[in-house]
Amino acid sequence: MVLSLSHMLHDTYSSFLAPVLPLIIENLGISYALAGLLSVIQRIPSLLNPFVGLAIDRLPVKYFIIFAPLVTAISMSLIGLAPSYGVLAILLFVSGVSSTVFHVPAPVMIRRLAGKRNGMGMSFYMFGGELARTLGPLTILGAISLWGFAGSWRLTGFALVVTVLLWYELHSVDLHARNETQSDSMPHIREDVKQIIPFLAMMGAMFFFRSSMKSALTIFLPTFLKTRGASLFFAGAGLSVLQFAGAAGTFIAGTFSDYFGRRKTLILITSVNPILMALFILAKGIWVLPVLLLTGFFLFAFGPVTLAMVHDIPHNRPAFINGLYMTMNFVLSALATFLIGWLADLWGLESAYIIANIMALAAIPFAAKIPLKTSPPHTPNS
Repeated sequence: MVLSLSHMLHDTYSSFLAPVLPLIIENLGISYALAGLLSVIQRIPSLLNPFVGLAIDRLPVKYFIIFAPLVTAISMSLIGLAPSYGVLAILLFVSGVSSTVFHVPAPVMIRRLAGKRNGMGMSFYMFGGELARTLGPLTILGAISLWGFAGSWRLTGFALVVTVLLWYELHSVDLHARNETQSDSMPHIREDVKQIIPFLAMMGAMFFFRSSMKSALTIFLPTFLKTRGASLFFAGAGLSVLQFAGAAGTFIAGTFSDYFGRRKTLILITSVNPILMALFILAKGIWVLPVLLLTGFFLFAFGPVTLAMVHDIPHNRPAFINGLYMTMNFVLSALATFLIGWLADLWGLESAYIIANIMALAAIPFAAKIPLKTSPPHTPNS
């Protein structure tokens, strides 16, 4: 629960950028292209995830969990004071670095503390992150309404309080990411990577076909609803409904996979997702919201199960493996998002949605073929 709180704190602050982009564009007089580049700058450190994993595999990861959210909170709370585009870019890059050093070791710590209930641990962890995506915009916009954009620096106070709590709960936990005796020579690293290539290949293929659907249903959802005549409020409400349902899905799915198996859970999720997306495309009027509830639940349920599978792998470099997984996720998601945007430019957003839904069907056989190098799932009698 404490680690979930830490994840929620971190991702609440890291999600401040999108809601305040209109103010940044107005204050700094920048183009939409430069505004879009800010998000890229914030995420560039994600490309270094595997190398960060190698660097911290020998370090006590608890300090990254305790202090990285504070660094992110400070840098993101100061963006309202940035006098120029360059300063703003530096603040966002710093938040991206702290985000990387948080997200690489955090699931490792979850895995060590969760014991046999790895799926449940990942559900707790992912629940905090998904809830933050709803809290972040509300937090920064509420702060701006009270103190103005330049006054959002006051939000660092809350992060300081939570950091003290994290220190109190975690500083005495003696936990490293892996065995201290493991060699860091390049031959050993190459051998470690070679062992998980089949797993990452299947996971990557499944990720790509699902990512097109996820990008369509998250990044492009408000735009899609507006093209169908929905008001701006209804379009935003639709995204909130999806994210709230997604938080419930992440909380339940990991625990479910502990009892019924990761692969079975993954096959179920990848099979149900295209059906629900098809229903959403066909839904009209008020029926859109209940369909979005079900769609969001299964769409985000995917995350804790795949994360648990990554950390079920018996491996001496868990942070490094997690870094590879996160980098793969980032690159494939970016490609899928670009693909959906390109298809929408060619044939319209509704056609892009239909193509994304068809592509999502291709994820099912890959989910069924992912090699499992894990211990048996936890059962009620074990």
